[in-house]
Amino acid sequence: MEDCFICNKHVGNIQTSGAVIYEDEYVYVGHIDRNGNPNYLGHIMIDLKRHVPTLGDMNMEEAMAFGKAMARMSRALMEVEKAEHIYSYVTGHAVPHLHMHLVPRYPNTPKEFWGPFAVYDWSDAPFGDNNEVITLCNRIKSHLENNQSE
Repeated sequence: MEDCFICNKHVGNIQTSGAVIYEDEYVYVGHIDRNGNPNYLGHIMIDLKRHVPTLGDMNMEEAMAFGKAMARMSRALMEVEKAEHIYSYVTGHAVPHLHMHLVPRYPNTPKEFWGPFAVYDWSDAPFGDNNEVITLCNRIKSHLENNQSE
């Protein structure tokens, strides 16, 4: 779709921060982009490649690939980045193209900052520039490549 941010990202019309973490015929996984602002490190996006608005619009092949990507990315965030919990959500309000947010919660995050949005408000939250995002993406990608049987 011409006016879809995610579709345009997939065909290369829009440059986003980070690097591709994983991609297959059904899903694309990368880091969230915050328009040049510092990124909360580890906030991963899983995009369905086909333009559909909701979880219920996936076919079974897409659903299996999406679910597998969700599990593998969550596990990688825990193993590589030492996240203690992974929040996930799909809203579909701002961009009506199916994508899931995975937001890690890191050790020592105070309880008042627990939650997929609240972690951003913690003064000691791990934020980084695009170079740090690229380094994180590459660590996760390398981990996935070395643990393909998962």
